[in-house]
Amino acid sequence: MQQRLINEMQKYLQSLSETNKIEAINSFREAIHEISPFREQPVDCVLWIKQADITANDYNPNTVAPPEKQLLFKSLEMDGFTQPIVVTEDRPHHYEIVDGYHRHDIGTHRAIIKRQLKGYLPVTCLRKERQEKFDRMASTIRHNRARGRHQINAMSDIVRELALLGWDDIKIGAELGMDCDEVLRLKQINGLQELFADRRYSEAWTVK
Repeated sequence: MQQRLINEMQKYLQSLSETNKIEAINSFREAIHEISPFREQPVDCVLWIKQADITANDYNPNTVAPPEKQLLFKSLEMDGFTQPIVVTEDRPHHYEIVDGYHRHDIGTHRAIIKRQLKGYLPVTCLRKERQEKFDRMASTIRHNRARGRHQINAMSDIVRELALLGWDDIKIGAELGMDCDEVLRLKQINGLQELFADRRYSEAWTVK
């Protein structure tokens, strides 16, 4: 039974044009993902999405030095994509990057990689409940802090925005992997009075 289904699927896919074949493969993967024992894990479903349907976010503070970016290009050229780009579907059939901006940049603008990928990029989507902007921002920072570098001023801007959205320092710290002193220091970089309007200072919060 299983082998017969596989054979029929292969025969069906071979009859399609390249574009229709990619769409069908994505549909099969989504259908399998819905009943997969690992459906709560985004990486269980990697889709091929047209590059034009994927955009960068406007808050990522991660930076990559030129030598590291060249090494990433070489890795993608020689080894291929071993990690999908993490995205959210911010509107139907359009995706915003949460993690993987530099892979997206190289895959989109380096001719040899773009040619290999036929104008597509591999993505995995965060779960629906993680698609509000503040959730996407927190997810980006967690990915960055686990790997890579980020600019302090951009990090401060994100902390500011989360604070203005109503997150307290404990929630910001828990979501971004920071202690309260680090959250406070990033707030102080902005030097904005409204971030401290409800602050009750204690020795534990004194920056040394």
